[in-house]
Amino acid sequence: MKKLSSILWGIVLIVAGVLIALNAANVINVNIFFDGWWTLFIIVPCLIGLFSEKEKTGNIIGLVIGGLLLLASQDILNFELIWKLALPAVIVVVGVKLIWSGIFGNKSAAMISAAKQAGVNLPNVCAIFSGQDVNFSNEVFNGSEITAVFGGVKCDISRAYIEKDCAINVCAVFGGVDIILPEGVNVKVNSNSLFGGVSNKRQKNNDPNALTVYINATCLFGGCDIK
Repeated sequence: MKKLSSILWGIVLIVAGVLIALNAANVINVNIFFDGWWTLFIIVPCLIGLFSEKEKTGNIIGLVIGGLLLLASQDILNFELIWKLALPAVIVVVGVKLIWSGIFGNKSAAMISAAKQAGVNLPNVCAIFSGQDVNFSNEVFNGSEITAVFGGVKCDISRAYIEKDCAINVCAVFGGVDIILPEGVNVKVNSNSLFGGVSNKRQKNNDPNALTVYINATCLFGGCDIK
């Protein structure tokens, strides 16, 4: 995904540079600083993120807001109407995201629910205006619930014993969560994020028999790094 993001940004910069050069040479006559040109600083990054990032919600909201502001700058809409439409637009996007997640579901949430019903002890790690550093070395790991609110959590299970597929539920609100996984496991991520997201820095494991760690992450102005 990082390579795709770099390629897309490279294309954008090349096109912008060529247009400026042709304009300066009077080959073309394009008004680069059109009414509302500044909205491109919202629209372009969100458009690139829509193609290069797994989590789309924040980018879709950014595109909607950027598009509305561009229309207002072009006198197609007025700014007073924009303020009235912005909040409903965000609510609709988030609602669609929740409906999508509800229809297609996610295995991590189901696994955690099933484990609780079966009486499995799932460690609950919580950091509110603070930091937590937990290490599950030499322990059997069956899953966990991690919450970071205006704080940070580092969860190291790289040396834990994972005997079967397990799930981790992450909630990061204005906070960050780092999860360090052991080598040789598959990772599957389900993310519900708004102005935040999940970064999976692990190499893809092609072993079909490897155990899988399912991560369900909800990030609001926060993030989750998987290492």
